[in-house]
Amino acid sequence: MSSQFTKTILRLQLPTDPRWVNIAEKNIEEILVDHAYCEQKAATSGISLIVKYPDKTRLVEEMTDLVAEEWSHFERVLAELKKRGWGLGRNRPDEYVVELTKHIRKGGQRERQLMDHLLVNALIEARSCERFKLLWKNIQDEDLQKFYYELMVSEAGHYVSFVKLAKEYMPAEVVDARLNELLEIEADIIRDLEPRPDRMH
Repeated sequence: MSSQFTKTILRLQLPTDPRWVNIAEKNIEEILVDHAYCEQKAATSGISLIVKYPDKTRLVEEMTDLVAEEWSHFERVLAELKKRGWGLGRNRPDEYVVELTKHIRKGGQRERQLMDHLLVNALIEARSCERFKLLWKNIQDEDLQKFYYELMVSEAGHYVSFVKLAKEYMPAEVVDARLNELLEIEADIIRDLEPRPDRMH
Protein backbone atom coordinates (compact mmCIF):
# COMPACT_ATOMS: atom_id res chain seq x y z
CA MET A 1 0.00 0.00 0.00
CA SER A 2 1.86 3.08 -1.24
CA SER A 3 1.53 6.73 -0.21
CA GLN A 4 -0.24 7.18 -3.54
CA PHE A 5 -2.81 4.60 -2.39
CA THR A 6 -3.32 6.58 0.81
CA LYS A 7 -4.01 9.74 -1.20
CA THR A 8 -6.10 8.27 -4.01
CA ILE A 9 -8.07 5.45 -2.38
CA LEU A 10 -8.18 6.39 1.29
CA ARG A 11 -8.04 10.10 0.35
CA LEU A 12 -6.62 11.16 3.70
CA GLN A 13 -5.44 14.76 3.46
CA LEU A 14 -2.79 14.66 6.18
CA PRO A 15 -0.39 11.80 6.93
CA THR A 16 0.18 10.62 10.47
CA ASP A 17 2.96 12.39 12.35
CA PRO A 18 6.09 10.30 11.63
CA ARG A 19 6.90 10.27 15.36
CA TRP A 20 3.79 8.19 16.05
CA VAL A 21 5.07 4.80 14.91
CA ASN A 22 8.26 5.07 16.99
CA ILE A 23 6.23 6.02 20.05
CA ALA A 24 3.81 3.17 19.30
CA GLU A 25 6.53 0.52 19.02
CA LYS A 26 8.05 1.57 22.34
CA ASN A 27 4.62 1.32 23.97
CA ILE A 28 3.17 -1.62 22.07
CA GLU A 29 1.28 -3.01 25.08
CA GLU A 30 -0.64 0.26 25.44
CA ILE A 31 -1.23 0.42 21.69
CA LEU A 32 -2.60 -3.14 21.61
CA VAL A 33 -4.94 -2.39 24.52
CA ASP A 34 -6.26 0.73 22.79
CA HIS A 35 -6.51 -1.19 19.53
CA ALA A 36 -8.65 -3.86 21.18
CA TYR A 37 -11.10 -1.24 22.36
CA CYS A 38 -11.10 0.37 18.90
CA GLU A 39 -12.26 -2.94 17.43
CA GLN A 40 -14.91 -3.31 20.16
CA LYS A 41 -16.17 0.21 19.43
CA ALA A 42 -16.25 -0.47 15.69
CA ALA A 43 -18.43 -3.54 16.28
CA THR A 44 -20.67 -1.55 18.63
CA SER A 45 -21.01 1.22 16.05
CA GLY A 46 -22.18 -1.31 13.45
CA ILE A 47 -24.76 -2.69 15.87
CA SER A 48 -26.00 0.85 16.59
CA LEU A 49 -26.54 1.48 12.88
CA ILE A 50 -28.56 -1.74 12.56
CA VAL A 51 -30.74 -0.72 15.50
CA LYS A 52 -31.19 2.84 14.23
CA TYR A 53 -31.95 1.91 10.61
CA PRO A 54 -33.58 -1.55 10.66
CA ASP A 55 -35.58 -0.69 7.53
CA LYS A 56 -32.40 -0.35 5.41
CA THR A 57 -32.00 -3.96 4.27
CA ARG A 58 -28.65 -3.53 2.52
CA LEU A 59 -27.27 -1.65 5.51
CA VAL A 60 -28.42 -4.35 7.95
CA GLU A 61 -26.83 -7.08 5.82
CA GLU A 62 -23.50 -5.29 5.43
CA MET A 63 -23.32 -4.19 9.06
CA THR A 64 -24.06 -7.73 10.22
CA ASP A 65 -20.99 -8.95 8.33
CA LEU A 66 -18.90 -6.01 9.50
CA VAL A 67 -19.82 -6.50 13.17
CA ALA A 68 -18.77 -10.15 12.98
CA GLU A 69 -15.47 -9.20 11.35
CA GLU A 70 -14.71 -6.38 13.79
CA TRP A 71 -15.47 -8.66 16.73
CA SER A 72 -13.13 -11.28 15.31
CA HIS A 73 -10.46 -8.55 15.16
CA PHE A 74 -11.14 -7.76 18.82
CA GLU A 75 -10.60 -11.43 19.66
CA ARG A 76 -7.37 -11.47 17.64
CA VAL A 77 -6.01 -8.44 19.48
CA LEU A 78 -6.89 -10.10 22.79
CA ALA A 79 -4.95 -13.16 21.65
CA GLU A 80 -1.90 -11.00 20.85
CA LEU A 81 -2.10 -9.46 24.32
CA LYS A 82 -2.44 -12.87 25.99
CA LYS A 83 0.47 -14.29 23.99
CA ARG A 84 2.68 -11.59 25.47
CA GLY A 85 1.37 -12.04 29.02
CA TRP A 86 -0.59 -8.80 29.00
CA GLY A 87 -4.21 -8.14 29.99
CA LEU A 88 -6.87 -6.03 28.34
CA GLY A 89 -6.39 -3.02 30.58
CA ARG A 90 -8.76 -0.11 30.89
CA ASN A 91 -10.77 1.60 28.19
CA ARG A 92 -9.79 5.15 27.29
CA PRO A 93 -11.77 7.90 25.58
CA ASP A 94 -10.83 8.15 21.89
CA GLU A 95 -10.34 11.90 21.37
CA TYR A 96 -10.05 11.45 17.61
CA VAL A 97 -13.37 9.61 17.28
CA VAL A 98 -15.10 11.95 19.75
CA GLU A 99 -14.07 15.00 17.72
CA LEU A 100 -14.95 13.42 14.38
CA THR A 101 -18.41 12.29 15.47
CA LYS A 102 -19.24 15.84 16.56
CA HIS A 103 -19.60 16.56 12.84
CA ILE A 104 -22.43 14.09 12.29
CA ARG A 105 -25.32 16.44 11.62
CA LYS A 106 -28.36 16.13 13.86
CA GLY A 107 -31.93 16.41 12.62
CA GLY A 108 -32.99 17.01 9.05
CA GLN A 109 -33.29 14.29 6.43
CA ARG A 110 -32.86 10.80 7.88
CA GLU A 111 -30.79 9.62 4.92
CA ARG A 112 -28.50 12.63 5.27
CA GLN A 113 -27.79 11.72 8.87
CA LEU A 114 -27.16 8.10 7.85
CA MET A 115 -24.72 9.33 5.20
CA ASP A 116 -22.79 11.27 7.83
CA HIS A 117 -22.64 8.23 10.12
CA LEU A 118 -21.35 6.06 7.28
CA LEU A 119 -18.76 8.58 6.10
CA VAL A 120 -17.42 9.21 9.61
CA ASN A 121 -17.06 5.44 10.02
CA ALA A 122 -15.30 5.33 6.64
CA LEU A 123 -12.76 7.92 7.77
CA ILE A 124 -12.09 6.10 11.03
CA GLU A 125 -11.41 2.94 9.00
CA ALA A 126 -9.15 4.89 6.63
CA ARG A 127 -7.06 6.37 9.42
CA SER A 128 -6.83 2.97 11.14
CA CYS A 129 -5.70 1.46 7.84
CA GLU A 130 -2.99 4.10 7.48
CA ARG A 131 -1.73 3.47 11.01
CA PHE A 132 -1.78 -0.31 10.55
CA LYS A 133 0.35 0.23 7.45
CA LEU A 134 2.88 2.20 9.51
CA LEU A 135 3.04 -0.57 12.10
CA TRP A 136 3.37 -3.27 9.43
CA LYS A 137 6.20 -1.41 7.70
CA ASN A 138 8.15 -0.26 10.73
CA ILE A 139 7.87 -2.46 13.82
CA GLN A 140 10.39 -5.22 14.46
CA ASP A 141 7.99 -7.85 15.84
CA GLU A 142 7.43 -10.20 12.88
CA ASP A 143 4.19 -11.65 14.25
CA LEU A 144 2.74 -8.18 14.66
CA GLN A 145 3.97 -7.19 11.20
CA LYS A 146 1.88 -9.99 9.67
CA PHE A 147 -1.04 -9.21 11.97
CA TYR A 148 -1.14 -5.54 11.03
CA TYR A 149 -0.73 -6.26 7.33
CA GLU A 150 -3.83 -8.45 7.42
CA LEU A 151 -5.84 -5.88 9.35
CA MET A 152 -4.65 -3.07 7.07
CA VAL A 153 -6.15 -4.86 4.07
CA SER A 154 -9.39 -5.45 5.97
CA GLU A 155 -9.75 -1.82 7.07
CA ALA A 156 -9.18 -0.56 3.53
CA GLY A 157 -12.06 -2.78 2.41
CA HIS A 158 -14.28 -1.42 5.19
CA TYR A 159 -13.52 2.16 4.11
CA VAL A 160 -14.60 1.42 0.54
CA SER A 161 -17.71 -0.43 1.74
CA PHE A 162 -18.87 2.46 3.94
CA VAL A 163 -18.54 4.97 1.10
CA LYS A 164 -20.35 2.69 -1.36
CA LEU A 165 -23.10 2.10 1.18
CA ALA A 166 -23.58 5.85 1.64
CA LYS A 167 -24.15 6.08 -2.13
CA GLU A 168 -26.94 3.52 -1.83
CA TYR A 169 -28.99 6.04 0.14
CA MET A 170 -27.86 9.45 -1.15
CA PRO A 171 -26.80 10.68 -4.63
CA ALA A 172 -23.13 10.01 -5.39
CA GLU A 173 -22.35 13.70 -5.93
CA VAL A 174 -23.83 14.58 -2.52
CA VAL A 175 -21.80 11.83 -0.85
CA ASP A 176 -18.59 12.90 -2.58
CA ALA A 177 -19.10 16.54 -1.61
CA ARG A 178 -19.75 15.65 2.02
CA LEU A 179 -16.79 13.25 2.08
CA ASN A 180 -14.53 16.06 0.86
CA GLU A 181 -15.78 18.28 3.70
CA LEU A 182 -15.22 15.57 6.28
CA LEU A 183 -11.74 14.79 4.92
CA GLU A 184 -10.73 18.39 5.60
CA ILE A 185 -12.26 18.23 9.07
CA GLU A 186 -10.46 14.94 9.77
CA ALA A 187 -7.14 16.46 8.72
CA ASP A 188 -7.68 19.39 11.10
CA ILE A 189 -8.42 16.97 13.96
CA ILE A 190 -5.26 14.95 13.25
CA ARG A 191 -3.22 18.16 13.05
CA ASP A 192 -4.40 19.23 16.51
CA LEU A 193 -3.81 15.88 18.26
CA GLU A 194 -0.38 15.16 19.70
CA PRO A 195 0.95 11.60 19.19
CA ARG A 196 0.35 9.62 22.37
CA PRO A 197 1.90 6.36 23.59
CA ASP A 198 -1.48 4.90 24.57
CA ARG A 199 -3.59 5.71 21.51
CA MET A 200 -4.08 3.97 18.17
CA HIS A 201 -5.55 7.20 16.75
